[in-house]
Amino acid sequence: MNDWLTPDWPAPAWVKACVTTREGGVSLAPFDSLNLGDHVGDDPTAVAENRRRLTDRFAMRPAWLQQVHGIDVVEADPAQVVTADASWTAAPGIACTSMTADCLPVLFCNRAGTRVAAAHAGWRGLANGVLEATLDCLEVPADEILAWLGPAIGPQAFEVGPEVREAFIAHLPKAEQAFTPSHNVGKFLADIYALARLRLAVRGITAVYGGGLCTVTDPHFFSYRRNARTGRFASLIWLER
Repeated sequence: MNDWLTPDWPAPAWVKACVTTREGGVSLAPFDSLNLGDHVGDDPTAVAENRRRLTDRFAMRPAWLQQVHGIDVVEADPAQVVTADASWTAAPGIACTSMTADCLPVLFCNRAGTRVAAAHAGWRGLANGVLEATLDCLEVPADEILAWLGPAIGPQAFEVGPEVREAFIAHLPKAEQAFTPSHNVGKFLADIYALARLRLAVRGITAVYGGGLCTVTDPHFFSYRRNARTGRFASLIWLER
């Protein structure tokens, strides 16, 4: 658990955040060892123990979501698992949670430290507006928002087809700069971090931190692109009680 990440950003001291890695759990290969996903084929008792270890370490309760690469945003509720790809809360002790294994987790807070949110942004959700939908639910002026980009598939590993490129450019022509031709004819390398920053900039969000970690090349993280059958790590944000 010593290699779990703590975001480096100027959030208020009582805004807490954490990104788990593969370390510190009980799951067996290929889910070794701290798999937090209960939908990937891992032993349910191992997942339950891994989640217990997470909550035992911090004074918070995660609000798990059933993520579907959409743009629905809900108020975080640890008492139930709902279908959505982002959540927000103003209640202390409840952790907005995004589970990923190459998709981009984005954490949000306001400068006053009264609201937090977490979004799961795969390319579909990012292209369709999951970050914008999350900002709408926060109901905070753009200049009061801080955003942090968690570990995701890096620009040298994220090869996509032309339909992905066109989906972003159709919404925002500037997105063209986040794509470079791949050595495979007709394919492109996409920079999901750059795409997220561009989408946030359109909404006036300029205080954006994080980015740069690649889940495919860094073995500390689960990666679907690298292993296909694998676990999920979590990015969480909450207000301290």
